[in-house]
Amino acid sequence: MGKIFYLIGKSCAGKDSLYNILKKDEALGLLPVTRYTTRPIRDGEVDGIGYHFVTLDDRDRITKEGRMIEEQVYHTVHGDWYYFTADDGGIDLDSHDYLATGVLSSFDATRKYYGKDAVLPLYIELDDGERLQRALNRERLPENGKYAEMCRRFLSDADDFSEERIRELAIPDEARFYNDDLSSCAERIKAWILKSTR
Repeated sequence: MGKIFYLIGKSCAGKDSLYNILKKDEALGLLPVTRYTTRPIRDGEVDGIGYHFVTLDDRDRITKEGRMIEEQVYHTVHGDWYYFTADDGGIDLDSHDYLATGVLSSFDATRKYYGKDAVLPLYIELDDGERLQRALNRERLPENGKYAEMCRRFLSDADDFSEERIRELAIPDEARFYNDDLSSCAERIKAWILKSTR
């Protein structure tokens, strides 16, 4: 049976960069799980790569059809943004292993949906000061500049990723990876994934 390896961690810990590295690694052969979002598409993003960008009506239809696996809503300074995974026929655990990314609550709901043995955590950690600096650097780019949203996310992470919550979800120490160097962190994760699929 295949597995879903689930990258989780606070904002600007490097999840997206690690996701892209691991997704492209042919030795791992992981297929991406693409989440859905109602937030506006950003410059440089492509629909279906990273996220499926949908409307609130699309989200409501998926919910009514009973295909919602997990969902979060963020009450941003720009309005409510929904992020979710839908049962859209794209996951076949009889044939493949997958790579997903999200937050603790999305990991928890996905694990409940597919089973504890099928969904394994990859918890990415980084010093708060370094995360904040990365976030600030990103928002200083001309196309960004959403500082209020950056601050909201940073403060929200302190509650969403508490050590108590991590213990509740029984995330083992060996599935926690400190991202002080992107390449070496990716290699440590790769070794853990290969060990877990044997």
